Amino acid sequence: MKKYLITGLLVLVPLVITIWVLKSLIGIMDQSLLLLPLEWHPRTLLGRDIPGFGVILTFAIVLITGLIATNFFGMQVIVLWEKLLNRLPVVKSIYSSVKQVSDTLFSDSGNAFRKAVLVQFPREGAWTIAFLTGTPGGDVANHLHGDYVSVFVPTTPNPTGGYFLMMLRTDVVELEMSVDEALKYIISMGVVAPANKLPKLLTQ
Repeated sequence: MKKYLITGLLVLVPLVITIWVLKSLIGIMDQSLLLLPLEWHPRTLLGRDIPGFGVILTFAIVLITGLIATNFFGMQVIVLWEKLLNRLPVVKSIYSSVKQVSDTLFSDSGNAFRKAVLVQFPREGAWTIAFLTGTPGGDVANHLHGDYVSVFVPTTPNPTGGYFLMMLRTDVVELEMSVDEALKYIISMGVVAPANKLPKLLTQ
């Protein structure tokens, strides 16, 4: 009986959580329908709501925004829009910070979260998985003597929170592991282990 119960949980728990996450995401994206006039809502046109219609609308908005932003006219509009936002005291700090993070994460030329590494944390002798985010900059770099790298140590099982550390490059071990494999390893609290490969010291 215990064996069957555990097996059932192993099958149903991931399925239920997946459905819950997808349902939550669809619900959030469906809020984009508020941008449409009431006359264009599925309930008005078809007499009933259509779950997931907001996903299509959100994808279309993102795609159209990308198309507009890649041409000359669109880039000029974005420049003017950013100048306007940078004139607003509170909005300026929030927007610029979020934009810097998003540019770093989604840029094709960026290296943030492109490499999984192994570091000693929270004390010497205790190891955990982290992600390389770059190198220290600004005045911070003037106070660090040696070759340092910046890493993000995610928490388990929720990797969206964590700690930002600056460590000597020689203290960071590069893992022969993809970011997806590392995230699965972290979220599963070590249960879903990737294939064993030989580690190596982080190189430039």
